[in-house]
Amino acid sequence: MENKPLWTITGVLEWTKQYFANKGIENPRLDAEILLCAVLKCERINLYVRFDQPLEDEELALYRGYVARRANQEPLAYILGEKAFMKHSFKVTPAVLVPRPETELLVESVAKAAAGSGAAALLDIGTGSGAIIVSLLDLLPQALGTAVDISAAALQVAGENAAAIGVAERLTLLESDLFSKLPAGQSFDIIVSNPPYIPAADIAELAADVQKEPHGALDGGTDGLDFYKRIISGCSVWLKPDGLLAFEVGIHQAQEVCALCREAGLTATAVRNDYAAIERMVFATREGTYYANHLLEITS
Repeated sequence: MENKPLWTITGVLEWTKQYFANKGIENPRLDAEILLCAVLKCERINLYVRFDQPLEDEELALYRGYVARRANQEPLAYILGEKAFMKHSFKVTPAVLVPRPETELLVESVAKAAAGSGAAALLDIGTGSGAIIVSLLDLLPQALGTAVDISAAALQVAGENAAAIGVAERLTLLESDLFSKLPAGQSFDIIVSNPPYIPAADIAELAADVQKEPHGALDGGTDGLDFYKRIISGCSVWLKPDGLLAFEVGIHQAQEVCALCREAGLTATAVRNDYAAIERMVFATREGTYYANHLLEITS
């Protein structure tokens, strides 16, 4: 009988690293290790003390399926079905944008603002996986949240995350194009959004795996500012007079978004950088509010 090759952890990782490199995967060794850990249900550190351990046939079959999907530029988070964000693991599917580490900074700033002001009514526009609003409700036990998204599939994911993290009773999910389906007369202490902000012509230049994410969550129109303009225009109705508007923005967009806010009467603005020192978050409110007096604290 012909002997089957013995695939050890070392052998599998080395082969996959080269295969991924040939396919243009940005971090071939890291991705190989993350996928193998998902198969073996272990931490990455455990791989380094088990290099000579052979893989079972079932483990190899599952791993090969993961490798094929990643080689086709499918995002790791979609393959694994989850993404770490703040202190939780969030379910993700191809219906939602994969949460990014820089968005955690937006959540931190909004949570700080809400805790200081006692804000109770929060609105998350374009919630996707629910990472922002669910994390905020987890951090702010006094708060109630409303999350809107135009995608019913995204809202399903957000609802599952809210239930898993224990905030579902304080969250209202609404299928809506921005403010269109919100009940009349409702208003919010804080409106937060990480809207689509990639200029339409630039989407084709994004990394191949990013292009696998929902285009509706990426495409911000000709200049990338379409959703900012629409959200800001609605703040006269839906944001309380002493409320706070908080955005994540694309590269080189912060000052333009600040200007749009000021034109709409939200004249106290501030910007926070991300981990790469890129202007990534915009906060805006009216002069004389709690938030206006604490913008430096909120954004530090």
